[in-house]
Amino acid sequence: MSKIAVLSDSHDNIPHLITALEQVRQSGADLLLHCGDLCSPFMMKHLGEGFTGGDIHIVMGNNDGDGRMLEHIASGFDHVHLNGVYYEGDHHGRKFGMIHYPEPARRIAQSGQFDLVCYGHNHLKAIEEIGGAFLVNPGEVFGLHEGAPSWVLYDCESHRCELKLIGG
Repeated sequence: MSKIAVLSDSHDNIPHLITALEQVRQSGADLLLHCGDLCSPFMMKHLGEGFTGGDIHIVMGNNDGDGRMLEHIASGFDHVHLNGVYYEGDHHGRKFGMIHYPEPARRIAQSGQFDLVCYGHNHLKAIEEIGGAFLVNPGEVFGLHEGAPSWVLYDCESHRCELKLIGG
């Protein structure tokens, strides 16, 4: 069974990221998507070392600083891919798209071309069905704005999403 873990808005919170990555490993996810705002480049190292069960795809958020250093650290991991501001891919027959911002994410989901569209930015947990697609904001790893930090697990086989609380 193939699963996609979706995280966003880590904002340099190392303890929450480490806990989230432990939960992701235990979930059996074999792909990790991060919708931006890792923030400091040192977070890339924690991400790359903390999840080795498959590829990691990351898009840039508005608070990601030092793009050159983020790229340099990502290049040290064969399974970590920094994709600029937008990324789309296919995983076990499911098409997905990922961007940091909610407004374009909604339009991408409305296109009808994807099974899963992920975004972050506003830190608000949301799982919405648009046509046959899930439009997902996993909330925030950071854990400041909306209470409990969270992430989302998407099951490619059953086409279902589940919100997971970090540490919960």
